Amino acid sequence: MGGWKARRIEEFFACRLVNVRRSNVCSNSKALDEKPKASSLVFLGDESQGGSYILRIHLAETAALSFGGFKRGETIELPAGEYTYVGSAMAKRGAASLANRLVRHATRSGGKEPHKFRGEMFSRFKSVGLGNRNLKPARNKNLHWNIDHLLDLPAAELTGACILRTPECLEARLGQFLECDPHTVVVEKGLGANDVPGNTHLLRLSGGAAWWSSLPGRLSVEFDI
Repeated sequence: MGGWKARRIEEFFACRLVNVRRSNVCSNSKALDEKPKASSLVFLGDESQGGSYILRIHLAETAALSFGGFKRGETIELPAGEYTYVGSAMAKRGAASLANRLVRHATRSGGKEPHKFRGEMFSRFKSVGLGNRNLKPARNKNLHWNIDHLLDLPAAELTGACILRTPECLEARLGQFLECDPHTVVVEKGLGANDVPGNTHLLRLSGGAAWWSSLPGRLSVEFDI
């Protein structure tokens, strides 16, 4: 083999080695820069099987939706974006217990794909002792609550929840707390709060990730849990 050919081959492999090293350095730097993903489920309170909760919902596209019998079936426009919902489930077991209610929220009707978040619920609830062994709904979901109609949309995705395990129902107070927050917007007065006249429990949110990150701490202080 001629000298010039040997040099070309050496240069080729030298360049390949440099590129591999650069790639490894970039990969290692990226791994160091990446932060562990925060859990989308946050638990506050004691070991109660009942309690209240705040859901985080992402709506990928604007939707015109009627919420069952709310305002006689009037169609309400929901702009794309982030939403939050307040609810409660105070029973110690069964469908009205906290774990079962939350899994129900993460389930769609008619055999549709459940929310991706439901799988995390199953594993995390088990690890913290919330609910019984089998939380998967045995029957098809019927749309009953106002929130059911939003969460049944393919464009709506349940992405997180702040769960307050307490023997006292905090739903009404939580609703007032969130409605007074400067980062929430009332889309339609009374929406999502049929059981709590005067409140609105389904709200549009402009706070983003920072708002959600600070929520557990603010709830701990406000509700002493």
